[in-house]
Amino acid sequence: MTATARRAGPVLPTARGPLSHGVVHALRTARAPDPALWRRTADAEPYGDDLHLSLYVLYELHYRGFAGVGGDREWDPALLTLRRALEDRFLTALRLDVPGPRTPAEVFAELLTEPADPSGSVSHHLRRRGDLDHFRQYAALRSLYHLKEADPHAWVLPRLHGQAKAAMAAIEYDEFGAGRADQVHARLFADLMADLGLDTSYGRYLDLAPAQMLAVVDLMSLLGLHRDLRGALVGHFAWVEVTSSPASRHLAAGLRRVGAGRAAQHFYDEHVEADAVHEQVVRHQVVDGLLADEPALSADVAFGADATTFLEDRLSSHLLAAWRDGRSALRC
Repeated sequence: MTATARRAGPVLPTARGPLSHGVVHALRTARAPDPALWRRTADAEPYGDDLHLSLYVLYELHYRGFAGVGGDREWDPALLTLRRALEDRFLTALRLDVPGPRTPAEVFAELLTEPADPSGSVSHHLRRRGDLDHFRQYAALRSLYHLKEADPHAWVLPRLHGQAKAAMAAIEYDEFGAGRADQVHARLFADLMADLGLDTSYGRYLDLAPAQMLAVVDLMSLLGLHRDLRGALVGHFAWVEVTSSPASRHLAAGLRRVGAGRAAQHFYDEHVEADAVHEQVVRHQVVDGLLADEPALSADVAFGADATTFLEDRLSSHLLAAWRDGRSALRC
């Protein structure tokens, strides 16, 4: 793939319903979205394919965009208004389905304890029983986030102060390779994908990703793009760092078991080490620093972490059900 092609952005995906059809059509034709779409958002399945593909496409305008779509559509007022209606539908459902109110201490006490029954854990499954094709499916789906790893979290930096800001920037510096392009975590994940024989093009597997995966990525973008959700974004980021090291250890062991190459193993080996340190920094300096400045955000921090658990559990259930039935977890 040439540098020019990479800059052009991925192609627009195939629609999965009336909402995503309207969004994709508006972008493809450079027109305003059909006003009828606003009425459809109220009845849309809040965790479904149509709503989450629509949100994903609209959020992607703030990342790399799409081939043939003008950069000015990023701030198109009609698209932003539609996006807000979709976000409200998603957030309303999350606030109803996620337990609360809880404190960050309660949430992190649970996250720091490995489950006694690992049967619902994807990383445990891949370590013990997953085959190479399972790893390929997992990497293809996770590429929707990992090829832009740490990007949605960078949006919170201007909204933090003092210790929280300094510590968050330090972690992000590591995520972006500490000044070395070949060590940027998104680049390391692309190396993992290449090792597994996958296409490393940005957005390549969007059409194959189920709603459960899209919702996980959409949550990051939603929290990152809204200043009033900065506490929830910090809670989400803390969830990522707290859970990453043990899960990465399982995944690295599984990749060695199935005979994957060194580059595939390296991505998770790197996260075992780096995220063990990041977990301490994010809890004691980012979260504690934020709450020292803004104690009223405590419930938001807990909500961000709990919402992430809720959506990741839905994704895990989808993956494990497919693999136990001998099916692909990718959309056909």
